[in-house]
Amino acid sequence: MNNSSLQIIETHAHIYDETYQEDRDEMLQKAFSAGVSQIWMPNCASETIDGMMVLAEKYPKQCFPMMGLHPCYVKEDFEKELAIVEDWLNKYKFIAIGEIGMDLYWDKTFVKQQEEAFLYQCQLAKKHDLWIDIHSRNAFWETVNLIEKNADPNLKGIFHCFTGTLEEAQKAIELGFLLGIGGVATFKNGGLDKILPHIDLTSIVLETDAPYLAPVPYRGKRNEPAYLTIIAQRVADLMECSIEKVIEQSTQNALHLCLEKVSK
Repeated sequence: MNNSSLQIIETHAHIYDETYQEDRDEMLQKAFSAGVSQIWMPNCASETIDGMMVLAEKYPKQCFPMMGLHPCYVKEDFEKELAIVEDWLNKYKFIAIGEIGMDLYWDKTFVKQQEEAFLYQCQLAKKHDLWIDIHSRNAFWETVNLIEKNADPNLKGIFHCFTGTLEEAQKAIELGFLLGIGGVATFKNGGLDKILPHIDLTSIVLETDAPYLAPVPYRGKRNEPAYLTIIAQRVADLMECSIEKVIEQSTQNALHLCLEKVSK
């Protein structure tokens, strides 16, 4: 089916990544033609800012940047990186703080620094009245503990690339967060088939995490925002509703997250 009449919001894509160097504009046009009306770009570190901001300037009505320090980029110099994040937040209106959080999958060398960076960026989110885009690979409960440490009901956001248990999904929702559902939903052993039928459509948003985690049948290849419709169809199948309903509600959820912050 052609979903171009429906507006889909891609809530997490690294479209500034070098894997798109040769065909970035064509890749974006393909996404827009597939009905993707907005692409939200999470930042990783100081080195990714320039490429991201070029796209924000070139596509001001479609490509929206976030500002933050990704946990995998938290090293000895993380305070210097956070100063750059703060400087940008003081001079540009970003849609969110992200992507931030904890990652205990790759390297646990800088766990304490990751915690400190996350808590500091949560404070920045409150200061600038922005929501947060959370990365919590192998660190869901550690991240939840840090959120609860902030103890601020106004802190809202998305658990990006959610692949946890039903208990974890319910906890995230209880804290006032949305679940970012991506290509893992299409994986045979992705686990989301056991989660999505038991949660409400009002609790999810769609994402690709491009260029990573391409959905089946593109698994293992470069991911891109145009594949969002494949993810939407899989979510519709698992939640036993129409793809139109999934796209409409997930888009409303995403917009509400931003509008709620803007309207305060």
